[in-house]
Amino acid sequence: MWAVAGLGNPERRHLKTRHNAGFMVVDELAERLGAGWRLSSGKELAEAQARIDGQDVLLVKPLTYMNLSGAAVRRVLREKNIAPRNLIVVHDDLDLETARIRIRKSGSAGGHKGVDSVIRQTGTRDFIRVKIGIGREPSKPAEVYVLEKFSKDEVPLIAEAVSTAAQAVVDIITEGVEAAMNRFNKR
Repeated sequence: MWAVAGLGNPERRHLKTRHNAGFMVVDELAERLGAGWRLSSGKELAEAQARIDGQDVLLVKPLTYMNLSGAAVRRVLREKNIAPRNLIVVHDDLDLETARIRIRKSGSAGGHKGVDSVIRQTGTRDFIRVKIGIGREPSKPAEVYVLEKFSKDEVPLIAEAVSTAAQAVVDIITEGVEAAMNRFNKR
């Protein structure tokens, strides 16, 4: 079984913000795969069951806010007995140009507090990341910039990036992370 955790913030006011790129991707996957969201019993996450190429996939949206995402991810891995190597975390990245996709097999949090929470709570850095570039605005503090909505010019770029990132997740599961990295990291 695979777990695909999209990172974001749960409140309605955060829906179309840069920090919710991860939520946007798992929502896209749920729609493509015909999977319906339901709240977990503890209401700390929303989950959707799907199948990709005959493999069970659990789509996850931690509802604990970005900086505490790891607790919900840890719970899913333990309850469903999913190995961290079968975890894909989808998140925004300030250090990538807007709409660029990058896949990594493991690594540090790179300053991303949601990823840092996943690393701390799961006790490992060895999980796959699909990053969606949101760019950076040097004149604004990062914590302000990430909670802003995409500009009018960015909206079509991000829509395409969300679709591409969703396909990257599918390709990781069906073809392997190396093949997906070769395909999507070079774009």
